[in-house]
Amino acid sequence: MDLRLNRIPQDVRRVHLIAVGGTAMGALACLLHDRGCDVRGSDRKIYPPMSGFLAARGIPVLEGFRPEHLDPAPDLVVIGNAVTAENPEAVECARRGIPFCSLPQAVNHFAARGKRALVVVGTHGKTTTAALCAWILHTAGRDPSFLIGGILIDFAANYRLGGGGEIVLEGDEYDTAFFDKGPKFLHYEPARLIWTSLEFDHADIYRDLAAVECAFGRLLERLSPDCRLFAWDGEPAMERLLGATPAAVSRYGTRPGSEWRMEILPPQDGFRRFEILKGKSRYGRFRTRLIGRHNLLNALAAIALAESLGIDPPAVRGALESFRGVKRRQEVRGEKRGVLVIDDFAHHPTAVRETIAAVAEAYPGRRIVAVFEPRSNTSMRNVFQEIYPQAFHRADCILLRDVALPEKVPEAERFSAERLARELRAQGKEAVRFADTDGILEHLVGFARPGDVVLIMSNGGFDNLHERLLAAL
Repeated sequence: MDLRLNRIPQDVRRVHLIAVGGTAMGALACLLHDRGCDVRGSDRKIYPPMSGFLAARGIPVLEGFRPEHLDPAPDLVVIGNAVTAENPEAVECARRGIPFCSLPQAVNHFAARGKRALVVVGTHGKTTTAALCAWILHTAGRDPSFLIGGILIDFAANYRLGGGGEIVLEGDEYDTAFFDKGPKFLHYEPARLIWTSLEFDHADIYRDLAAVECAFGRLLERLSPDCRLFAWDGEPAMERLLGATPAAVSRYGTRPGSEWRMEILPPQDGFRRFEILKGKSRYGRFRTRLIGRHNLLNALAAIALAESLGIDPPAVRGALESFRGVKRRQEVRGEKRGVLVIDDFAHHPTAVRETIAAVAEAYPGRRIVAVFEPRSNTSMRNVFQEIYPQAFHRADCILLRDVALPEKVPEAERFSAERLARELRAQGKEAVRFADTDGILEHLVGFARPGDVVLIMSNGGFDNLHERLLAAL
């Protein structure tokens, strides 16, 4: 494509989004619609919750990718990062000379311009941490804007155009577009940055952990000296990379030398409780309905950021207690015949391990049935084949689906659900592999018993297994 057309015209009224079904792309479509643009999009297949989210806002979604979808010609085409240069609509966009841009370029132009950007990055925890930041600012009366990779239950949306001076953004390390292979987060200019974690992921674009570290290193090096950076203290590689940033750095976590520290207290009245220390002083006690140690760390980061913006502890405490979470993050989808069904986005082995542990601790004495679909570009590959057996330690039973899109990964590089099931059985676990979702559903209907917690984990729609299971029960 002619990169001279990679620009946003001064007057944009009609916008077309290629691959509109992604969570962030769908949010951008709604944001543009709210700004008064005539918006439409296209995609192959859209899963809940984004399918209903777009439909409820009256945004037409054209099925498949076809050149005629650009009729009438839009003023701007936004190209999602899953789109290739061979996509028929991208090819047609180039042929007609229509201006185009990436998602983060559009976010900067239409939402972040003139606002103080509060950005959350990291391998894990970005969505929940960003959602917590947005909710704290909102309840404190700061009227923030935000664009986040998950639907906040409290807003029934993952975007908002507020009148306040801040915007909360989830900064993704995935590449921007086929015409811009740098990470999305390099497009933002944070006034505040939370860095939650660093692990190897996105094996389709990063060759190894060193490549991932390099991407985060580029972000850190370009931060402004005026930026406040809050970094988790639990990863040595993060500490090493922090030496190159000109930003003012605060560590948070549980290590004695960190500025923001957390001491976990026993749960009470359905809340997880923790005490925060800032420096040598006790900052306050807080509680949340979020479960899992990882979510308490997410909350700690959001509290530290809020304090840097002048939001006092009582306002933060109220926001944290009222926060209802994010869809597809340990979301209870329903309970039938005594069987509780929970939906989670976990797919990386660390996320799988922490999610199962959180659910097991939140529902003591109940049988945890973990159902896992390897669907992300990394989990479909065998890069974590040796690590996944340890991720299911706290589950009582494990049901595994074969790779959902095997054609996307060469057989020699493909993850094996059968091998994982075999290795889990060798550990004494009850583990079964299934060729498809229908097989899992049929098995669960006869297998699940009152008291079970069925934890369904996938970064895709999992063929709507959650609702189908509840209906069948």
